[in-house]
Amino acid sequence: MQSLRMIENWPVPTAAAAVVRADGTVAGSYGPTAHRFPLASVTKPLAAYAALIAIEEGAVELDEPAGPEGSTVRHLLAHTSGLAFDEHRVMAEPGTRRLYSNAGFEVLGDHIAKAADIPFAEYLRQAVLEPLGMTATELAGSPAKDGISTVDDLARFAAEVQAPRLLARETLAEATAVAYPGLSGVLPGYGHQRPNDWGLGFEIRDGKAPHWTGAASSPRTFGHFGQSGTFLWVDPEAGAACVALADRAFGPWAVEAWPALTDAVLAELRPAA
Repeated sequence: MQSLRMIENWPVPTAAAAVVRADGTVAGSYGPTAHRFPLASVTKPLAAYAALIAIEEGAVELDEPAGPEGSTVRHLLAHTSGLAFDEHRVMAEPGTRRLYSNAGFEVLGDHIAKAADIPFAEYLRQAVLEPLGMTATELAGSPAKDGISTVDDLARFAAEVQAPRLLARETLAEATAVAYPGLSGVLPGYGHQRPNDWGLGFEIRDGKAPHWTGAASSPRTFGHFGQSGTFLWVDPEAGAACVALADRAFGPWAVEAWPALTDAVLAELRPAA
C-alpha cells in the first residue's frame, strides 16, 4: 500500500506496519515486520483476549468479584474498578469513573492465574498466542504493558479480532462495544474525554477528540496504542485493521503522524467512486 510509505518520514530509528483486511489477508506492509518491539499498552488487548477466553472456558466469570470491594472482572477490563493508574490504590467506587489503570490489568492477570492455576503469561500463550501462530510474541512481565511482539504476529491477532475463531462472535461484540456508557476520564496522552468510552480491554473511538486514530475513522473503531510508539486499530466500517510498531516513545511526533497515516490508509482502502 502506497499510504504506508508515509512511515519513511517518521522520526524513528525503526518502524514496521501492516494493514489487514476483514478476511485476514494482508493488504500491505512496511518495514521489518518480523522485528520484535516492546508493545507497552498494546499488550492490554492481548491480555483482555486471554481473559475473554478464560470467561468462555468457565475459569472465571465476567461479573464475579475481582479487585477492590465491589469490583468485578468486567470492571477491571473496562477500567472502571476504581484502581489508580499504576498503584494498587482505590481512587473511586467501581463503575463510577473511567480510571485508566495498569494496576487493574495486573490484578486481572493475578485473578485469572489463581483461578486457572497457571501463570498468566502461560495462560496467554496457550489460549491466544499458540493457537494464532504468534510464535514471536511473549509476555515478559505485567499484562498491562510488558508484551513483546512483531507486526507479523499482530497481523494474525488483527485478523482474529475481525473474524474470531477463538471466541464466540457475541463475546467479541460485547468486548468491542461501550461498557459503562457515559463515563468520562483521561485518555493517556490526549487529556480528558467526555465520555471516555471503552469496551472490555479495547478502547472505543466514538467521538473522541483529539485522538490517535484519524478524522476519517468510524466511531466504531476500536483498539489500543502504547507509550512505546505502537498502535493497533480495527475499523469495522472500513473492514480493515492497521498495526504499527516503532522504537521511539509516544510523543508529539506520534500525535502528528498517526492520524495522518490512518486517514491515508482509509482513503486508499476506500473503493473508487
